[in-house]
Amino acid sequence: MKHRFLLLALAILILAVGVSISDSRGLLHLPGLVLVISRWTAICVLFIYGIMRNSLTAWILICMVIGAELGHDAPGFAVNLRVLSLVFLRMIKTIIAPLLFGTLVVGIAGHSNLKQVGRMGIKALLYFEVVTTLALFIGLAAINLSKAGVGVNLPPPTQTEQLTAAKETPTDVILHIFPENIAKSVAEGQVLQVVVFSIIFAIALAMLSEEKRRPMLAFAESLSETMFKFTNIVMLFAPIGVGAAIAYTVGHMGLGILGNLAKLLGTLYLALTAFMLLVLLPVALLARVPIKRFVRAMAEPVSIAFATTSSEAALPRAMEAMVALGVPRQIVAFVIPTGYSFNLDGTTLYLSLASIFVAQVAGIHMDFGRQLLMVFTLMLTSKGVAGVPRASLVILLATAASFNLPVEPIFIVLGIDELMDMARTSVNVIGNCLASVVIARWEGEFEKEEPSLVVQEAIAD
Repeated sequence: MKHRFLLLALAILILAVGVSISDSRGLLHLPGLVLVISRWTAICVLFIYGIMRNSLTAWILICMVIGAELGHDAPGFAVNLRVLSLVFLRMIKTIIAPLLFGTLVVGIAGHSNLKQVGRMGIKALLYFEVVTTLALFIGLAAINLSKAGVGVNLPPPTQTEQLTAAKETPTDVILHIFPENIAKSVAEGQVLQVVVFSIIFAIALAMLSEEKRRPMLAFAESLSETMFKFTNIVMLFAPIGVGAAIAYTVGHMGLGILGNLAKLLGTLYLALTAFMLLVLLPVALLARVPIKRFVRAMAEPVSIAFATTSSEAALPRAMEAMVALGVPRQIVAFVIPTGYSFNLDGTTLYLSLASIFVAQVAGIHMDFGRQLLMVFTLMLTSKGVAGVPRASLVILLATAASFNLPVEPIFIVLGIDELMDMARTSVNVIGNCLASVVIARWEGEFEKEEPSLVVQEAIAD
């Protein structure tokens, strides 16, 4: 029943948009009221589907459509809705510092047993950093080639907005990384300084005895879990915030922005494909991974990840599949969960791509050096927040604040985040599973013989 409503709503919406485009090009001559009624009829059907579906993602997409229609039909009214998007933005900004502090401290100090894991831990972290760095650079190259954000004219900035990147000397860039006062860094939204403080704090905590480390680690765990719940509460307001931002943006720029979003979506999918062919496939060949068996083992976990847009949903089946493939259980238990914090290949590629897209939409030229600094910032801020719903929004807003970028393009990107999330989550799962095989091969513990029939049936079930 839900799918029928969705198909009906999409059919009516496509028909209404098609009629509107035909009318604008002179192919049809219909009264304006008829066109408006046809579009709002489709929106009403979508609204009913949203009530039946009761999904945050569905409501974000529906509110995006409603916002675009309001911006097109009533631009004067749509401009006044911006206050709702600003409220949502402020609430998101309150999440960033405590969330990064809690998750990074837990991620680093909580893995102090890496000393026991020893060689395997060092190899895994080295592999994670190399692969995610390559993913960031591929995303950077893709968006610079496609220029998906070029050609959009944002409205003039308000007095509280700054749309130009300040000139900084190399000395300023280096000093800007390190905090002189952590409270000042939090208040000013200097996310890179918060990250550096959190990393050093976590290393110091890991060096303490278990008795003294446990209370602070428990506090950090409690803080991170609390901020996860805080994020869930704030994200309930996301459909309204996104819809208001889209209404405001379309009211100023028109519906042409949707073409840039389609170009961005295509750029992401092509970049992820290039990453798998140019990075993951060569890594698999160098590590002598049995490609056919690996592909068969990955079929179900990737399908789950793609359908649910959740790496966590695919985690149990992915671990089972890798054990069945011949990776020792202790390596799977260490590499794949750790990779969920440190080896999000699809997410890191997306973040570099989306950040430059925001700069392009804003008309801000960023030289290669400043883009590298942004990539370095993303390399740090993307660690440890894998379990946060809509983590990409939090990280993108933090990056925008650090580089004086406007927030409107981020809200626009969120409207198609579900379609982007399906691809990047699938790549995250593939990358983590491949990492477990590579580390097992590197350690000389990967089983070369075919899995038993029982194991193969377990993968197929």
